[in-house]
Amino acid sequence: MGVQIAALVIFVGVFVVGTLRKVHIGVLMFAAAAGVGVWMAGMGIDKVVAGFPIGILVLLVGVTYFFSIAQANGTIDRIIDIAITKVGDRAFFLPLAFFALTVGISAMGSPLAGLVMAPIGMPLAKKYNIDRMLMGIAIGAGLSAGGFAPTSLYGIVTYGTARAAGIDLDPLVLFTVALAANVLLLATAYILFGGFKLLNNRTVDGLGGNVPRFSTNRPTPSHPFEREGNAVRSRQLVTQGVQVLDDPRRTPPAAAEKMNRNQIITVLCMAGLVLTVILMAFLGASPDIGVLCFAFASVLTLCDPKSGKTAVSKIDWSTVLLVGGIITFVGVLQTMGAVALLGKAASGVGTPIIAALVICAIGGLVSAFASTTGMLAALVPLALPLVASGDIAGWAVIAALGVCSSIVDVSPFSTVGATFVATVDEDDRPRITKLLTRWGLSMVVVGPLLLVGALVLPSSF
Repeated sequence: MGVQIAALVIFVGVFVVGTLRKVHIGVLMFAAAAGVGVWMAGMGIDKVVAGFPIGILVLLVGVTYFFSIAQANGTIDRIIDIAITKVGDRAFFLPLAFFALTVGISAMGSPLAGLVMAPIGMPLAKKYNIDRMLMGIAIGAGLSAGGFAPTSLYGIVTYGTARAAGIDLDPLVLFTVALAANVLLLATAYILFGGFKLLNNRTVDGLGGNVPRFSTNRPTPSHPFEREGNAVRSRQLVTQGVQVLDDPRRTPPAAAEKMNRNQIITVLCMAGLVLTVILMAFLGASPDIGVLCFAFASVLTLCDPKSGKTAVSKIDWSTVLLVGGIITFVGVLQTMGAVALLGKAASGVGTPIIAALVICAIGGLVSAFASTTGMLAALVPLALPLVASGDIAGWAVIAALGVCSSIVDVSPFSTVGATFVATVDEDDRPRITKLLTRWGLSMVVVGPLLLVGALVLPSSF
């Protein structure tokens, strides 16, 4: 038992060191997995490497490549411009519009890509007398919900690792749970931060056809899922990456322009991807979303070779390495029996419901300060002993854990929350920081109670 405990301590230690030193945790995890596997578990290096999740690699590369083409050819910019223009000057619907847009953007492979909406939404919220907390939560909730789409990283990591462990978690069910939970949180924000008072607010200078132009073709951080907890660095990210032009002489918005041929084909491929996934799931098949993305991306790159070439450099190899390194180490822990040891410890907590609450709370608390993707890759396999007895449904525990680990991301100690703070006026930052702290940390308690109560508890009867 001493060797298993030592391996678990090393696993946690790598997380702590990587977070404090702000280095790539995936690199450290892979090296540590090799060392622990060979020297402590007596495994061959080929068996250690065999634990690298090839299926998840195909998913991540295929998804990020497909949607990088859509970004490179300007399709995503067109969709955002059209959607915001349609909302016009109806202040009540602006947070809802930004929620929906952020869901769509975050569903395109990288959840944090939805942060492109923050420097646009926050100034518009001030212009329309919308509480910036309401707009921030709308964008944060959209990011969390979209991140669990079958085509996005949170969803891929969660259902990918669950299925690898033999738990049949339907990607569409996971997305539905995340979407429902975040819609509920958005409705709560509307109540708490004066959203319904906006129904009569249409007197401010409307957007009409003068929606600010912006671009999502921004430089991405080398590790898009690391938590910086630093509003200054987040502000540099968003101000460098998103340009909002207030020049009254600016050209008409892109929404007034017609989509070109490549953009129309891209929209058709995006719709085809979604419909194919839904149809295959309806027919009882298990669609390989990564392969489907490669197929549709092949069509796009043949139609527009320049965008296809540009998109290759935007494949999210950093996250592939992050998830791969963590899951490889978890595979070593499983071989050593360390995960089974955790299962015995979890059974000592009490009933499975209490154990599920504890692990969901741990996931939420740590994720408020650390990598959400890393937490999902680490905790999903470690939560498997909770469902080994069959007293509670595995899919319910994993879905609850995943959503609990993401709804805390509006905390100002994370990249998401720090970006919201950085994109409001300086005199409003202390209030937003305080409220985001309260909201984010309250989710550590509210999330497990809500998700475990709605998903795990019914499955135990």
